[in-house]
Amino acid sequence: MTLTQLAYAVAVDTYRHFGRAAEHCHVSQPTLSMQLQKLEEELGVQLFDRSRKPILPTPAGERILAQARVILRECERLYELLQEDQGTLRGELRLGIISTLSPYLLPLVAPLVQARYPELTVHLEELTPEQILEALLTDQLDAGLVATEVDRPSLRRRALFHEPFVVYLCPGHPLLRETYLDPYQLRVEELWLLREGHCFRDQVLQLCGRPPEVSPTPQFRFESGNLETLRLLVDELGGLTLLPLLATRYLPAEAQQRVRPFREPAPHRTIYLLYARTHLKRSLLDAYVSVLQEAVRPHLLSAALLHSCTNAS
Repeated sequence: MTLTQLAYAVAVDTYRHFGRAAEHCHVSQPTLSMQLQKLEEELGVQLFDRSRKPILPTPAGERILAQARVILRECERLYELLQEDQGTLRGELRLGIISTLSPYLLPLVAPLVQARYPELTVHLEELTPEQILEALLTDQLDAGLVATEVDRPSLRRRALFHEPFVVYLCPGHPLLRETYLDPYQLRVEELWLLREGHCFRDQVLQLCGRPPEVSPTPQFRFESGNLETLRLLVDELGGLTLLPLLATRYLPAEAQQRVRPFREPAPHRTIYLLYARTHLKRSLLDAYVSVLQEAVRPHLLSAALLHSCTNAS
């Protein structure tokens, strides 16, 4: 039995397809199949039911594959310990991130990471929360950045920061006369929403109490997967939408004049880091998280200070 054979078996379990597993492992499919057959012969058990499409592990295979993942993680951990002893920080991080966070967070974080840790390679992929969860459970990601609470025994959740919601209003909207808003002041019929499947949509609907029965313009029904699209619809067709605070950093000056915060306690979302309980690359993740929190802190703090000063006056 070799570590390579275990890695091939785990790849087949991850991709449920011999061809894609071989491509991931950078070997030919016959080579992968031959090594997997040798592993099954040595163990005396069939790991996969090859008659199923997609390929599925057998009951005995599920237990063996789970242990194989543990073995491979612990082997990788040896290199992690060596780096910690040498005081170096190099390697690769595979991170998943939700679409309502990535365009606003990554431009803040990437330059700092690049300058501070030039030997750290970060591969980021924009995914839904469900895709991030699946990729974590199959070891395709080292960690994920999400805005929903996930309770899985095999995963850990770490809160990174709280991000307030703000209201983005169309030109001439009556609520522009207000300095701060309460959720009850929002007419849900004026609200442009992300399409179903986005956690930000669920959080907005929870805040507003119910989904709109009609769109802001009844002749034009549209639900987007992009917050920037919703903002442009507000500009051109009227109504309002909700944005996470970091999104307002990139607005033109005129558009920023049409942003209104909520009165305290302001509704917010919590950004979490998800990772496996038997996680590797601890030092790499800690370094990335430290830079991330450093990058967002001034933007969240300045908004809080502005809010407190306005309330005091």
